[in-house]
Amino acid sequence: MAPAAGERGRLRRCGRRWRCGRGALIACAAWTAGWVLAAALLLRAHPGVLSERCTDEKSRRILAALCRDYQGGVLVGDLCEDLCAAGQLRYRRCLHYERGKKVLQADWRGRPVVLKSKEEAFSSFRPPGLLEDQAGKGGPDVPEAELLLLVAGEVRNALGLELSNRSLGPLWPRLRGPRWRGRLASLWSLLQQEEFVLLSLLQDLSRHAPPVLGSCGHFYAVEYLAAGSPHHSALFPLGGTSRGQARAVSDMALSFLDLVRHFDNDFSHRLHLCDVKPENFAIRRDFTVVAIDMDMAFFEPKMREILEQNCTGDEDCNFFDCFSKCDLRVNKCGAQRENSNLQVICDKIFRHWFSSALGGSTISLGLQLQLREAVQECADPGHPAGHPQSAPLNVFWKLQHLLQATLRELQEADH
Repeated sequence: MAPAAGERGRLRRCGRRWRCGRGALIACAAWTAGWVLAAALLLRAHPGVLSERCTDEKSRRILAALCRDYQGGVLVGDLCEDLCAAGQLRYRRCLHYERGKKVLQADWRGRPVVLKSKEEAFSSFRPPGLLEDQAGKGGPDVPEAELLLLVAGEVRNALGLELSNRSLGPLWPRLRGPRWRGRLASLWSLLQQEEFVLLSLLQDLSRHAPPVLGSCGHFYAVEYLAAGSPHHSALFPLGGTSRGQARAVSDMALSFLDLVRHFDNDFSHRLHLCDVKPENFAIRRDFTVVAIDMDMAFFEPKMREILEQNCTGDEDCNFFDCFSKCDLRVNKCGAQRENSNLQVICDKIFRHWFSSALGGSTISLGLQLQLREAVQECADPGHPAGHPQSAPLNVFWKLQHLLQATLRELQEADH
């Protein structure tokens, strides 16, 4: 019996097996690539989808393992005795696990703190391999100058900064004496955590970053501050304040502007914030804004290194909230960030506050309209070609002036 027309067509198309096999492989590869791309986009937009479940049981096991390593002499830290022996540092609850990072809340001598580590286990961190031949000796034979060079190298890897020995002071513990190997191994585990290194270098230099309070092994402690949330009407909890919401929002907005100015100008390199959302900030009682999650904060040298990647279009040059442009002549992203901390904060924080009238306030409608327009200009400046920085600088002072005028109106209304 002669084959049907459709079947003859298939026979002609697949008369040679390798042709059908090659077509199937191409289709399979395209399908797989599509799913890989979709998964990558999903993870970028929602990194928490691969987060572990945050449980008290697992958190207690993690801290118990930390204390076993401390008691075995593997690691040390100025908080270890309080955590593992004296009972002065007590676990309270699990805050979150995300991409390996563990963030726990504890009470330290009556003060709420946060314990953080990039990894669960101390053994997950690379040891200082150069010193392995020192095993069994009573003290390190490596000269302190050489150890400082090693520390400087770790800081360079973490932050992209070349620092003098003097600048390394906050990261340099006393290594001589008992348990020196545990001291050095603990230091190395902390130096592999970019946020710890950054916060240590900012210690006493920034009111907008939480100070490091101490460490035990690979866990470090910072002060606990209630994080913001899009579920709060003002983005941040205002419980206990006697001020109205309009005044509190104006104070917080001015503090955000101070943070922008501080991170842009007060260090040897600009500090870029690439993950701006309410959850990564908190507010002190005096309405000072604090960046409580700085895993995605980078000084200029590291920012340039991150942005300068291969590309086929501008969308390939977006690193979370930090954007660059694709040079199609060489298919390379520019190393210069195109947007700014101010623009992203205007877009993701200020829009929520000022896109509509501040309900229940006595601020004049004219001033509220000016604020709304200034925030819109800040978030979407439409820079003229060749002058990427002029609009943000102008709008910064405009916003500051309008917010100060807002506070004056609110104060006058109270009298």
